[in-house]
Amino acid sequence: MSALEKAIIHSKNIGIDECEVVVVKKNITTVRITDSEIVEIKQNFDKNYGVRIIHQKKITSIQTTNKENILDSIENGLKTTLKLRPREFWKGLPEKKEFTQLEGTFDKKLKQISGSKATDIAQNMINSSENKKIDTITGSLNIVYENFELSNSNELNFNNESTYISGIINAESEHSTLPVSGIGHACGRTLSKFSPEQIGLDAKNMCIDSINPQKINSEKYSIIFDPYSVGELLAFVVAANFNFKTFKEKKSCFSNNFKNKISTEEFNLTDDPHIPEGIGTKSIDDEGIKTEKIKLIENGIFKNSFSNLYDSYKEGEKESSGNAIRMGSPMGRSAEPIPISAPHNLTITQGSSSQEDMIKDTKHGLLVGRLWYTYAVNPIKGDFSCTARSGIRIIENGKIKGPGKSVRIVHNLPTLLKNISDIGNDQRRVMQWASLPSITPSIKVEEISVNSI
Repeated sequence: MSALEKAIIHSKNIGIDECEVVVVKKNITTVRITDSEIVEIKQNFDKNYGVRIIHQKKITSIQTTNKENILDSIENGLKTTLKLRPREFWKGLPEKKEFTQLEGTFDKKLKQISGSKATDIAQNMINSSENKKIDTITGSLNIVYENFELSNSNELNFNNESTYISGIINAESEHSTLPVSGIGHACGRTLSKFSPEQIGLDAKNMCIDSINPQKINSEKYSIIFDPYSVGELLAFVVAANFNFKTFKEKKSCFSNNFKNKISTEEFNLTDDPHIPEGIGTKSIDDEGIKTEKIKLIENGIFKNSFSNLYDSYKEGEKESSGNAIRMGSPMGRSAEPIPISAPHNLTITQGSSSQEDMIKDTKHGLLVGRLWYTYAVNPIKGDFSCTARSGIRIIENGKIKGPGKSVRIVHNLPTLLKNISDIGNDQRRVMQWASLPSITPSIKVEEISVNSI
C-alpha cells in the first residue's frame, strides 16, 4: 500500500470529511556555466508530500519530506481545523475521473540522462556562442524528471510522469564603448526538439549586434517586442489581470471590461494546456480538474478568466476553470498543499508578418530583444514599468540604423493592447525566470514613450 493510500484511509478512519494528498518526486540535473566554462554539475533527487484537509468546511494544510510523518501530520491537522472558521462556500474536492497522458510531455531520454550527456549539451551551448568579440559566457542548463501523484478521499487517483528541459546563455562583450550582452534561451519537454546550438547563436548574435550602442532620445517610438520580451510582459504584467480572484476583487485593470473590446481585433490570447512541448502542458490541473483551452482575449474581446477550486467556490461558481497550479522550481510541480490560480501556457496566436517585414514597415522605432525589471506600478490602472537592456535596435525608415543603449519604458497595459499594429509569425516558447511559460510571436506597438537611462 502506497503512502498516499495509507494517508487517505487514515483520514477516513479518524472521521475527516475530505483529504487530498500529493507527492512529487524529482530528479533535477543542473549544469552551471561561468567564465565560458562548465563549473558545476549537480544531480539531485527530491521527494515531497503535501496534504490538504477539509473538515466541517475548515481547511488546513501540511507539507513534509518524510512519509513517516504523514499520518501524525493528518491528526495534528484535524486538531488545527477546530480552531479555524468554516469556509461555507466550499463545495468539495473533485471526484474520480479517467485521465490520459498527453503526447510530447515525457521523454525517456531526459528521464535517464547522465551527467556526462547533460554536460555535452551545455558545452554545445557554449561552443555555438563563442566568438572573438565575446569575452564572457555564463548560463545554465536544467533537466527535470518528475513523477506527480495526486489522491483524494473522493477516490480520485492520478499518477503522471513528466520531463522538462531549459537552457539559457548570457554572452557579454567588452569590445564596445560600454559593456553589452546578449541572451539566448529555449525550453521544452523532449530532447529531440531542444536545440542547444540555437541558444548559443541567439546569445552571440544579440551581443555582437549590440556593440557600440547609440543613445536613444526620450520620445515616442513604434516598438517591436521580440518573443522573449513579449514573454516577460505576459508573465509579469498581463497574466494577473485574467486571474478570476483578481478580476472579482476589482483589482484587474480589465475588471469593468468583461465581454468588451480591450485590444486590437487581430490580437488573440489563450491559455493552452495541451500545446505540444509547452512547459505548462498537462491533461489535468494540480487539483484533478481536466484542463481545457481557455480563450482569454478573442478578436480583441475579453472573454474569460482562470481559476482554481477555492477561488471559484468563493465567488459562487460550481467548478473551476482547471487552473490550479502547484508551481515547482526550476520547472514542473511542487508538493505545495494549497495550489494557486495561474495559466498553464499563455499563448498569443501568431500573425502573418515576419519580423523583417515589421521592421520595413517601421518609420521611427525600436526593436527590443529583452526586458528587465518588469513589474506593475499600478495594477488596477494597468500601469507598468520595465527596462529594455539587451538586444535594442534603432529603426529609421524601415532599416536598422544600429544598436541602442538601455531605455526605461513606463506604459499602460490597456493602451498597449489597443495600440498593437502588427503580430509576427515567429512564435516561440518562452519561460521567464522560472515563472509562467508562454508561447508568443513578436508584436509591434505604436506610440510608446521611452526615457533614456
